[in-house]
Amino acid sequence: MPEYTITYFPVRGRCSAMRMLMADQGQTWKEVALSKEQWTNGDTRKSCAFGQLPKFQDGDFVLVQSNTILRYLARQHNLYGKDMKEATLIDMVNDGAEDLRVKYAILIFKEYETGKDAFIKNIPAELKPFENILAKNNGGKDFLVGNKISYADYNLVDLLSNLEVLSPGCLNVTPLLKAYVDRVLSRPKLKAYLESDAHKKLPINGNGKQ
Repeated sequence: MPEYTITYFPVRGRCSAMRMLMADQGQTWKEVALSKEQWTNGDTRKSCAFGQLPKFQDGDFVLVQSNTILRYLARQHNLYGKDMKEATLIDMVNDGAEDLRVKYAILIFKEYETGKDAFIKNIPAELKPFENILAKNNGGKDFLVGNKISYADYNLVDLLSNLEVLSPGCLNVTPLLKAYVDRVLSRPKLKAYLESDAHKKLPINGNGKQ
């Protein structure tokens, strides 16, 4: 039986980064996909501390909150830097990615028709801090922090991949960031997962907008 179980809606959404992390680290997991009706009328919500998905189980250990789940997996699989300072920088960059993800979610679920053009116009400004962080780490040839992939890399690359769908070619304005994304996505185990039906059959967002 798989060690891990994800309970979520049948979309990539907030689970995409953790799936990428697990696939790249050679882990297996079970998926429990809930319809909106099952979520609304079933008992799963009662087992989620904050009444929201995703829900993640490692045996009888249960977590919610997607970034907490990513950090838990990072601690298990040595994806949290080499020391406390690197771990803190990884958290910092992930918090920056979360800020951008929230803006993306507001666009997708609330302002797609009215705010898409303005959001796309502002993408270069949103990407610049990540480009600067990369540039300061071995000239952008490694990862966000240090020379080993971290949970924040999976989270950011997933988000930037979504932005490329929203606005094809948007990463071209940040060449270091584009090369970094391409490098991460070419990792053999991760690439194999992203090319699998398990990934490709899932829409990016639950409302069909992307």
